Amino acid sequence: MKRTTEADSKYERLEKMSVRDLLKNINKEDHGVPTAIKKTLPKIEKLVKAIVERMQKGGRLFYMGAGTSGRLGIVDASECPPTYGVPHGMVIGLIAGGDKAIRKAVEFAEDDSKQGWKDLKSYKINRKDTVIGIAASGTTPYVVGALEDCNKAGILTGCITCNAGSPVSLVARHPIVVSVGPEFVTGSTRMKAGTAQKLVLNMISTSVMVKLGRVRGNKMVDMQLSNNKLIDRGTRMIMKELGLSYVKAKALLLKHGSVRKVISGLAN
Repeated sequence: MKRTTEADSKYERLEKMSVRDLLKNINKEDHGVPTAIKKTLPKIEKLVKAIVERMQKGGRLFYMGAGTSGRLGIVDASECPPTYGVPHGMVIGLIAGGDKAIRKAVEFAEDDSKQGWKDLKSYKINRKDTVIGIAASGTTPYVVGALEDCNKAGILTGCITCNAGSPVSLVARHPIVVSVGPEFVTGSTRMKAGTAQKLVLNMISTSVMVKLGRVRGNKMVDMQLSNNKLIDRGTRMIMKELGLSYVKAKALLLKHGSVRKVISGLAN
């Protein structure tokens, strides 16, 4: 299999470039990422619809990856409870090597084709759930092995990869292949590939949460009030929606604990 993520960079002698040229060329390469994602929108749409259908019945969404890919999944999963007020454990990010691998690489963890399924079983994975494997190369045994076992168990599978024809894209029932081409620094898939994965994850989780009713208009009305910035944001949402003063809106928000409860209670 030819892996474009491992192909030689289009640029030579990077160490001889000025800082300005380094930045310009990295930015030039980054411009192609959204265009590559646009080509995959029909695939993303099918996956989102399938996820929503299962989550409406109590299913969960799992992300699985190694290294940068695993960390990106964890970031996206960890943002869902504070942003949309969903329970912890509704969207779950798993990384090869466990939580310690979030900060420091765990040698050879991604090469274990059986560990991914073991990690999923510890969460009592079931047919209502969805598992999305994230692997820039598309060859990570931890991810590929887990998706193979998910398929055998009748669990919906998807993937986000940057190599067409890769093992993970052939195993996943809903493959999303974002072909971004060679990296600026050869093989450094934390760059364009990582950006592509992050953007696709944003699209999936945001679309799913909107369709699950976690957004009203364009506002995060179920967000957790975990700091002063978010309390201020929630207060201003209520002010705009109900025409109240800042003081009154904030008092109601602190009393009821969520923007949705205030708006729903006073608007009905």
